[in-house]
Amino acid sequence: MASVNTAAALGEHLGHSFADPGLLEQALTHPSAAGARGAAVPSYERLEFLGDRVLGLVVADLLLDAFPHEPEGSLARRHAFLVSREALAEVARGLGLGAYLRMSKGEADSGGRDNPAMLADVCEAVIGAIYRDAGLPTAYGFITRHWTPLLHQNRKPPQDAKTALQEWAQARGLPLPSYSERARSGPPHDPCFTVAVHLSGHGDVTGEGRSKRLAEQTAARRMLDHVQGEGEDSDGDATP
Repeated sequence: MASVNTAAALGEHLGHSFADPGLLEQALTHPSAAGARGAAVPSYERLEFLGDRVLGLVVADLLLDAFPHEPEGSLARRHAFLVSREALAEVARGLGLGAYLRMSKGEADSGGRDNPAMLADVCEAVIGAIYRDAGLPTAYGFITRHWTPLLHQNRKPPQDAKTALQEWAQARGLPLPSYSERARSGPPHDPCFTVAVHLSGHGDVTGEGRSKRLAEQTAARRMLDHVQGEGEDSDGDATP
């Protein structure tokens, strides 16, 4: 597990010297390590909750400046990508946050330090910690530095899988895809959802994710792969 000293070293790497080092320590503490060996440090979950909101606000503001002529729909698609688990995990890997995570041996042995969901969570928690420690201007600067490369990575607004599948169905006169939760597993702090998408004439396909939204996106992407691979004239069912 990371020590307070290594957490302080990370603070320097992040470009912010914490007035309250305990905030960064909390941001690096996975629920599996919270309270370990009598320690009173809570997990990163509350700071993650805050960091998610701060990131969403700052990214929205950055998008308005970067793409002044784009309509709301295009900005929304860009925003969804920039606050996604994938984008957060990419930033977290660039910062090396996995090496500083405090977690149980079991979580570490199972690959937790490179788990995209955990990396995304701790990245949001770090943003929340910076905001609590120094306010919005400092958090804004941190997000600007690390999200600007992603902001211009794709000049064309990315299209999420659910939107692409909906447009594919509409273009062929089919009813809109429908989604339903099939299963939920894992502990309350780190659940895994299984969601099925149904497309008329093409059956059901399932997807998994750490949230219903991510599971729906996975299912939609798999359905797209299926319908685009089977050809326009085929009406065979997908295999769940």
